[in-house]
Amino acid sequence: MSQQRMSPLMRETASQTAGPYVHIGLAPRAAGLDIFERNFGNVLTTAETQGERIRIEGRVFDGIGTVLKDVLIESWQANAAGRYAHPADRQAGKALDPHFRGWGRACTDFETGVYRFDTIKPGLVAGRVSAGSSGSIADRSPRFMAPHINLWIVARGINLGLNTRLYFSDEAQANAQDAVLNLIEWEARRQTLVATREEAPGGVVYRFDIRLQGEAETVFFDL
Repeated sequence: MSQQRMSPLMRETASQTAGPYVHIGLAPRAAGLDIFERNFGNVLTTAETQGERIRIEGRVFDGIGTVLKDVLIESWQANAAGRYAHPADRQAGKALDPHFRGWGRACTDFETGVYRFDTIKPGLVAGRVSAGSSGSIADRSPRFMAPHINLWIVARGINLGLNTRLYFSDEAQANAQDAVLNLIEWEARRQTLVATREEAPGGVVYRFDIRLQGEAETVFFDL
C-alpha cells in the first residue's frame, strides 16, 4: 500500500499551551459561561471557618515585566491548626475543620491582571523528624514547616504547570527554620517566596507577585 502523500496546502497545526481554553474547562465563569452546577472559586472560607481571615493578592509577570492577564492559579493549604483536609495527613492532635477544604482556584482579572484568594492563615505543619547532635533515635526532634500556601500556576505560554510556595513576612522566625526555604542558598531568592503583609480597610492582605523569568524570578519547585 502506497503511503498517502500530504497535500502541499496542508500545514502543521499550531501547538497550544494552557491558555486560553483552560478557563473554559476549569473556571468557566471567568470565561462568561455558567455550565457547572458547582464551581470551585477563590473564596475558601465560610462564616464558620476557623482562623484569621486574610486575602492573598498579586499579579503574574513575564520575563520582560509585562503583567499576564489570563493566568489560572490553584492553592492548597493547611487549616488554622496546620492540618490538611486529606487522608494522608495524620498529624496527631490536630483537628480537621469541616468548614475549610483548603483548596481554591483563582483567575487573574482580564483587565488588571490581579488574582485574589480569600482564605485563612495556615498553621505550622509537622515535617520530617530530624536527628539531634548525637544522631540517636532518642535525640531526634520533630521539625515543622512554616505557615505556607502551595500554588500551582498555568497560563498561555506555560507548557507544564509551575509549582511554588507562598510564605508570610510576619513569620520570620518560623521561616528561618523552614527546611524548604533553607534549601534555597541565596537570601534574595528566598524572598521571592515571601508575601508582604499589609493592613487594608477590608482586613489583612498579603501581597504576592509571581515572576516567571528575569532577575527576580520566583523560585519554582520540580515536583
